[in-house]
Amino acid sequence: MRKKIEKSDAEWRKQLTPEQYHVTREKGTERPFTGDYQITEVHGIYHCVCCNAPLFENEHKFDAGCGWPSFDRPLSCESVQRHEDTSHGMHRIEVTCHRCDAHLGHVFPDGPTSTGERYCINSLAIDFHEGE
Repeated sequence: MRKKIEKSDAEWRKQLTPEQYHVTREKGTERPFTGDYQITEVHGIYHCVCCNAPLFENEHKFDAGCGWPSFDRPLSCESVQRHEDTSHGMHRIEVTCHRCDAHLGHVFPDGPTSTGERYCINSLAIDFHEGE
């Protein structure tokens, strides 16, 4: 993995849209069914909007019906980090970018594939690179 990326809040705010900043730097959540990414057969990799780190492969994306892009695994075990999240009176596992600590979403143990996992990711936190 590359060196950890650290920037000031001012630098992140300059680089990101207000919505991206809220989701990735303030651990926000976009409204369900408002994201850009639909299921497609196009090959590609989803990258972190903050640092461009590769995170998820399109081939591991599925429609979970939850309103956010869902994947059954990250690109590699080093792509993301998991953190316990007890906010909002719930117990969840938060997923962040390994390189810049951007909040991506959460992972749940109810995925439909052999991994048994569902990475529920905010579309504002990822950018699709077609053909990678």
